[in-house]
Amino acid sequence: MALPVFNDTMSDDELDTMLNNATTATNFLKAIGHEGRLMILCHLVTGEKSVTELEDLISARQAAVSQQLGRLRLEGLVTPRRDGKTIYYSLTDDRCKRIISVVYDLFCNQD
Repeated sequence: MALPVFNDTMSDDELDTMLNNATTATNFLKAIGHEGRLMILCHLVTGEKSVTELEDLISARQAAVSQQLGRLRLEGLVTPRRDGKTIYYSLTDDRCKRIISVVYDLFCNQD
């Protein structure tokens, strides 16, 4: 994995790109940096879940789950799908799964 190297030869465009990437990464990390949101994402790694299923899985009220899902949706990390009166959520892309895998290895895997 290549990490960024700051040096005097970087152009303004390269620095702007790094700043934009840092902003995007910061917003992503803030979105997952809440235990409720992180737990929701952990459950969504295994597949689509309804709001009711998520309420049961993380033992939280509907209002709290909806608020956290709203933030995750705003950050583009989850996608809703309506089926009648039920709303299902799934991960938007593979970024969350990759990060959660690392977090799991660092903090949860007892091997």
